Amino acid sequence: MVLLAAAVCTKGGKVLVSRQFVDMNRSRIEGLLSAFPKLITSGKQHTFVETESVRYVYQAIEKLYIVLITTKNSNILEDLETLRLFAKVIPEYSHSVDEMGIAENAFNLIFAFDEIVALGYRESVNPQMIRGFIEMDSHEEKVQLAVRQSQEREAKAEMKKKIKEMDNKRKLDERGGRRGIGGGRPYESISSVVTVTAPVEQPKYNMNANTNSSNRITAGKKGMQLGSKRGNVDSFVDQLKNEGEDIRSAGLSDRNRPLETPVVPPSRVQIENVHLRVEEKLSVVLNRDGGVESFDLHGMMYNKVFEERFNRVAIYLKNHIRGTQPQPHPNIDRQRFVNDHVIALRNAEKTFPVNTDTGVLKWRLQSQDDSFVPFTINCWPNEGGDGCEVNVEYELQNRSLELRGVQIEIPIPSNAGAPVVSEIDGNYQFESRRGALFWRLEVVDQHNSTGTLVFTCGSANPDTFFPIHVSFYSPKLISDVQIDRVTQSQDDDNVSLRYSTESSLVVEKYDII
Repeated sequence: MVLLAAAVCTKGGKVLVSRQFVDMNRSRIEGLLSAFPKLITSGKQHTFVETESVRYVYQAIEKLYIVLITTKNSNILEDLETLRLFAKVIPEYSHSVDEMGIAENAFNLIFAFDEIVALGYRESVNPQMIRGFIEMDSHEEKVQLAVRQSQEREAKAEMKKKIKEMDNKRKLDERGGRRGIGGGRPYESISSVVTVTAPVEQPKYNMNANTNSSNRITAGKKGMQLGSKRGNVDSFVDQLKNEGEDIRSAGLSDRNRPLETPVVPPSRVQIENVHLRVEEKLSVVLNRDGGVESFDLHGMMYNKVFEERFNRVAIYLKNHIRGTQPQPHPNIDRQRFVNDHVIALRNAEKTFPVNTDTGVLKWRLQSQDDSFVPFTINCWPNEGGDGCEVNVEYELQNRSLELRGVQIEIPIPSNAGAPVVSEIDGNYQFESRRGALFWRLEVVDQHNSTGTLVFTCGSANPDTFFPIHVSFYSPKLISDVQIDRVTQSQDDDNVSLRYSTESSLVVEKYDII
C-alpha cells in the first residue's frame, strides 16, 4: 500500500487539514482534494472512488469527510483498515468534530497522522500506542516529578514553620515593648512614640541593644518592628502567593482547598540492614462495554544490603506469584527457586553488592481475562434535549487492593461548557483548558468499593466522553507476592534476619476507550 495523503474536509470540499506522505506540490494536492466532492455519487454504498491516477478512500464523520488518497494498485482492504484507524484517532485529538474543532487541533492531528503513516506506508500501531508516542509518557519522568513535588511540599512546610516562628517572636517582642512603655518613667512617653515611629526610614536604632535602657528606645524598638519586621513577613507571604502558594489559605477546609494531582508519596518504612523492594507497573486498556483490550503487568523484586556480613542472604517466599511465570536473575539458583521458592545465589563465591538495589526476580502477566482487572469504570451517557446526562460508576473488582490517589479523567467537549454535577462520591474539578472533568477519590478499598458521579453536559454526542483515563497507586500488589523470612546465608537457613519490605503498584496507563 502506498498512501499519498490524508485529509479532513467538509462535504462542500473545503480542506481543513491535509498531510502528504510523499513529495507532492501544493497545487497538485489542492487539485486532487477539490475534485473529490464532485466524484462522490449519492446512493452508492461503497466508500471509495477511483480516477485514472489515484483512488479516494473516504468516510463521513458527522458533517466532515476523512479522505485517504492512495495509488490505484494499493490493497483496498488495507486502505479501509487504515481509514478506520484515522477515524478513531480524529475524535480523540479534536474534542468537537467540526470545522472549528479541527482547525484548533490541526497540529495534534498532523502529529497523530505521522505516527500512523511513514513514507507512504502504514505503521503497526494502535490508538493507545499513538497516544503514548505523542504524549511521550515516561515512568522515570513521573517518578522524578513525584520526588520533586515531595521536596517542594517539604520546603513549603518548612517555610510555613519559619513564618509562624517569626510571627510568634514578633508578638512576644510587641508585648515586651508595651510593658516597657507602661513601666518606665512618665516623661514625654507619648512624644517619644510619635517621634520614633513616624520616620520609619531612619535605620540608626539598634534593634538588639539597650532594650531596657529607656522608654524612648523601647518605644522605638516597637515602632521599628511594626514598620520593618512585619513588613518583611507580609512581603514574604505575598511573594509566596505570587508563586502559587497562599499561606493565608492554609487553614481552609478540604471542601474549598484546590485539588492537586495525586502523586506517590515517599516510603516511610523503617529500613533494616536487608531491605526488599517490590514494585509492579500496570498498563490496562478496557473498552466501554467492559471487555479487556489489553492487560500488561510487569513486576520486579529488588534486594539491598547495607553491610557486607549480609551479602549472602537467602529470601524465602510464601507462595507462587499469581498467574505468572517468574524469572529469577541468572545469578540466582533457579532449581532452588522452583522447588522451594527460595531466592539465593547460585554460586557460593559470589555476593550481593552493598548499598545497591539488585534485581533478583521479575515477572510479567499479559491476559485478556477480566478477573485480573482491579478497577472498572461504567460510563452511561444518556442523550436529552439539551445535551447529555452522564452517569459514571466505579467498582473495585479486586477487594484485597487499596487504591490511593484515584483520579478519573473524563473528556468534556470545548463547546459544551462547564458540566453541572448533581451527585458525586469524592471531589471533582473541571479544567476548561484541558477539556476534562477530574473525579478524585483519596482511597478506594473494600469499605469504599463503589461510587457514582452524575453530571449533565451540553454535548449531545456520547462518544465525546471517551477515552476515560484513570490513575492511582497502591501499597499492595496484584500478584500478591509475600515474603516468609530472610536467612543469614545459604549454609545456615535457620538463622533468621531482621528485614524491611516495601511494595508499590504504579499505573502507567489505564484507559477506557
